[in-house]
Amino acid sequence: MAYRNPAPTVDIIIELTDRPQRPIILIERLYEPLGWAIPGGFVDYGESVETAAIREAKEEIGLDIQLLEQFHVYSAPGRDQRKHTISIVFLAAAQGTPMAGDDAKHFKLFNLWELPENLCFDHGKILQDYWLYRHYGRRPTLG
Repeated sequence: MAYRNPAPTVDIIIELTDRPQRPIILIERLYEPLGWAIPGGFVDYGESVETAAIREAKEEIGLDIQLLEQFHVYSAPGRDQRKHTISIVFLAAAQGTPMAGDDAKHFKLFNLWELPENLCFDHGKILQDYWLYRHYGRRPTLG
């Protein structure tokens, strides 16, 4: 029997610290599943999750980021319709003007209270958890 393991991914909630209200960056995906997403992607073999987060941010939005902390791990088997993934979510800061690249069709800056409805994967849940953390200091619970 062949083993089937989940694929490790990273998602990076990036606040632009040089703008009022510190908006976050979301990308509109170029490939399926279509919609808005937190920048991120798959961890390459031999790469740390921290290095993957920095690389994915540079590829998708063209900015160098400063990783601030690991936020939470999301691993529900159905979180990605393509296959079972485990995402390590990071909080990061950046400055400058983003540029859509790699598999990002567009980017847009959003305040946490004005998010688009068509979020991909479980990114609505992730951003809701982040909103609670940012405003009330409540981290997501396990389970």
